[in-house]
Amino acid sequence: MLSRVGATAPKQTPYAAIDRERMPRHVAIIMDGNRRWARERHLPAVEGHRRGIIALREATRFCKDWGIPILTVYGFSTENWNRDPHEISLLMELCVLFASNELAELKRNGVRVNVIGDYRALPRACVEALDGLMLETAGNRDVVLNLAVNYSARSELLQATRALAADVRAGRLDPGAIDEPTLASYLFTADYPDPDLLIRPGGEMRLSNFLLYQVAYTELWVTPIFWPAFNRETFAQAIVDFQSRQRRFGA
Repeated sequence: MLSRVGATAPKQTPYAAIDRERMPRHVAIIMDGNRRWARERHLPAVEGHRRGIIALREATRFCKDWGIPILTVYGFSTENWNRDPHEISLLMELCVLFASNELAELKRNGVRVNVIGDYRALPRACVEALDGLMLETAGNRDVVLNLAVNYSARSELLQATRALAADVRAGRLDPGAIDEPTLASYLFTADYPDPDLLIRPGGEMRLSNFLLYQVAYTELWVTPIFWPAFNRETFAQAIVDFQSRQRRFGA
């Protein structure tokens, strides 16, 4: 039977449908749509990126509050160097500001920051800011926030393959002993389980060179909401949908 929701009906929220006993251990997010969000509002692109930092803060708080221990976010890809040089310069400045402005918030929520990708190729100020952020949060234990910065999954796999080959050549590794766990141990994410859920705001239906090896059996959830407008309720909707699925891992 169909029912009509009147104008005065209370707003429905997804929180009550979340099962705390079935939360994902690891959520990955492609933080997409900052520039489109800004363009729709006739704002410069940097305003979308600034608002995206607020969305990341809320997503991290959600993980703390709902017991999700690992959050990996795609912050800056190697392909992003092809953007306008002025925008890239502003992004580098925001990286430094994020490290300083969010430190107290991250400590308060028990968040340990880890950076994956070739971030040491960034300007020195960014490298120092990210190194400082990892050092200052190293003792936190509630949530691991993996920031994928200057990251490329293909580059990650290429580096892992070269490292494996070097160890085989040096006699430290038997080629016949190389299996999936061995390969995974050479990736940036070696210390973490594969993501259970990958969220992509912005509506695009692609992985964009993000965690290509790790998401082989990850559940995907795409929303047209741009990342700056992504909030705790949107995150909750993704979790409810994730919990409604039956994960078979190919079986």
